[in-house]
Amino acid sequence: MASPKLFRAAFAAFLWLPLWAVAQVTVSGVRYEEATELRGAKLQLNGAGVRYRGPFKVYAAGLYLTRKASTAEDALAAPGAKKISITMLRDVEASEFGKLFTRGVEDNLDKPTFAKLIPGLIRMSQIFSDHKKLSAGDGFTLEWIPGTGTVINVRGVQQGEPFKEPEFFNALLRIWLGPSPADWQLKEKLLGKAA
Repeated sequence: MASPKLFRAAFAAFLWLPLWAVAQVTVSGVRYEEATELRGAKLQLNGAGVRYRGPFKVYAAGLYLTRKASTAEDALAAPGAKKISITMLRDVEASEFGKLFTRGVEDNLDKPTFAKLIPGLIRMSQIFSDHKKLSAGDGFTLEWIPGTGTVINVRGVQQGEPFKEPEFFNALLRIWLGPSPADWQLKEKLLGKAA
């Protein structure tokens, strides 16, 4: 049996760990920090879950906002920086992924709004096409940075210039949170609900 002195020392060491070292959520083996920072903005994990296609797990996703949101409307209207972090759970052709993203945006916007975003969506699809394949374990993020725009990072590397249009990030976010989401259960999880 451990001595009380040893127990106190271990407990004190535990208290000195950074918050992120103990506050994590794990989804299908992918760890999401409860809190993170994006260009100086403090973000908190709103929710995380798995995107299924049929019976297959495709990727894990985590949504970060400056404050908790339990509805799609609140998440879309949340002020400040936002981030969605995705980690692949299986290999996928990257060009197919870009097409599915475009389709997901189209399914959740009216035609005039979608038409305005077509140049940005074409550029985003090209980013994914350039990568050929996303393998299990590969990650990418979509980040909204006020004053900068939407930044796409693949495997930790920024892809080209930011997308300046403020509505572009929310159009992407609607892939998961819109009225016709890619996966209803994932939508619930990203909104912090136990589905």
